Amino acid sequence: MTMSEERLFRFSKPEWLNSAWARNAGVYAAGAFFSLAFYTLLDSAVWSHSPLNASDIHIRFIDWLPFIFSTLGMLIINSVEKARLSSESFSYGGSGVAWKARVVLFLGFASLAGGMAGGVTVFVLKYVVQNVGFPALRMGVENLVANGLVGLSTVVLWISQNMEDEYSYNLAL
Repeated sequence: MTMSEERLFRFSKPEWLNSAWARNAGVYAAGAFFSLAFYTLLDSAVWSHSPLNASDIHIRFIDWLPFIFSTLGMLIINSVEKARLSSESFSYGGSGVAWKARVVLFLGFASLAGGMAGGVTVFVLKYVVQNVGFPALRMGVENLVANGLVGLSTVVLWISQNMEDEYSYNLAL
């Protein structure tokens, strides 16, 4: 068995990963992760204002900000095509398309990481420092879980959108 010069690893990728079914499954899984993240944060917000919450801690706008920034980062990251990152293309009518795409991708990752870091900061300052007990601590944990699920959704959607399948055609002239 001869190894190609262009391959990085010894083992090749399974062929079923190049199918339209795998791409669709990845897109649907990413949507499921994102909807689970939104439901988790929404559940936390509804529970915080219910009579079941006996504490003085409630979900406010500051608790939603990390989720908003993570979601913004997800939208930015998944708006960039992988093909625009690797080579200079003149299809947009300007030069430096790869450089511009890399900057936009960096801003998306910065927003995603800022949202996750903001979630950790809100959790530490609002729940850990104040020694909040566990029925109310669950709101902070759900905020962290929601931001983690948005990050997971971003990765799954990026990978599944940028898969090459046997049915994709390159229509560039």
